[in-house]
Amino acid sequence: MGIKFVKPTTPGRRGASFDDFADVTKTEPEKSLIVIRKQNSGRNNQGKITIRHRGGGAKRYIRLVDFKRNKFDISAKVTAIEYDPNRGAKLALLCYQDGTKKYIIAPVGLIVGSIVMSSKDVIEIKVGNAMMLKNIPAGVEVHNIEMEPGQGAKIARGAGNVVYVMGIDGDFAQIKLPSGEIRLVKKDCLCTVGRVSNPDKRHIRIGKAGRKRHMGIRPTVRGTAMNPVDHPHGGGEGNQPIGLKHPKTPWGKFALGVKTRKKKKYSSKLIIKRRKK
Repeated sequence: MGIKFVKPTTPGRRGASFDDFADVTKTEPEKSLIVIRKQNSGRNNQGKITIRHRGGGAKRYIRLVDFKRNKFDISAKVTAIEYDPNRGAKLALLCYQDGTKKYIIAPVGLIVGSIVMSSKDVIEIKVGNAMMLKNIPAGVEVHNIEMEPGQGAKIARGAGNVVYVMGIDGDFAQIKLPSGEIRLVKKDCLCTVGRVSNPDKRHIRIGKAGRKRHMGIRPTVRGTAMNPVDHPHGGGEGNQPIGLKHPKTPWGKFALGVKTRKKKKYSSKLIIKRRKK
């Protein structure tokens, strides 16, 4: 993937950048692997807004991605690299020897024609292969890691993410996450070799509000632009500081630096080193 820059013909295009889609080989999704995405504009089953600033946006299909990789010891050929509007990473369409087709998150370096496999035993350390953490040598880049065996990948699924295997410690594998956190995961959990595709996505500049509306993101009003009745930051004549020791949410809670992780979470004992601040 690369980033495409355009001529500044309008204020919205000045400084904006786009994905060049150079690695995409197929434009239409596989019909058997898509479902309709129902839009609810951030509302729950009572019609109340539970997530603000959502609504509109281009219609999309949800691609059914295989995060479990549980077709073991059957080789699959990569037949296409596709764009997924619901995530930053690209998808790879696999065609197994028995004719089954599945999507996986494409790692960097996976191309059309590559042969990949998932196995519980030791197989070749090759980009796109899925195997247990206990079979991965120390220092190898992996992604799509399970939290519990058979649960499906939960860790390192975003564009450009990579996890490093540090070693095996008893029944656990020690891994270093993209956040810098070092933690233990059961060594029987599956992972995929390589780094998640599209690492340059973080450098793309949206450029104008219209592109955010296409993504389904509605406008966000600053608290300082509101009245005191509407927001803790509101009020004042002209430009005023918030006048508070800490920034607040519209409901009066601290907006920054609040720990949201449960103190007695079961997996806290598996964290060796916390993430960087």
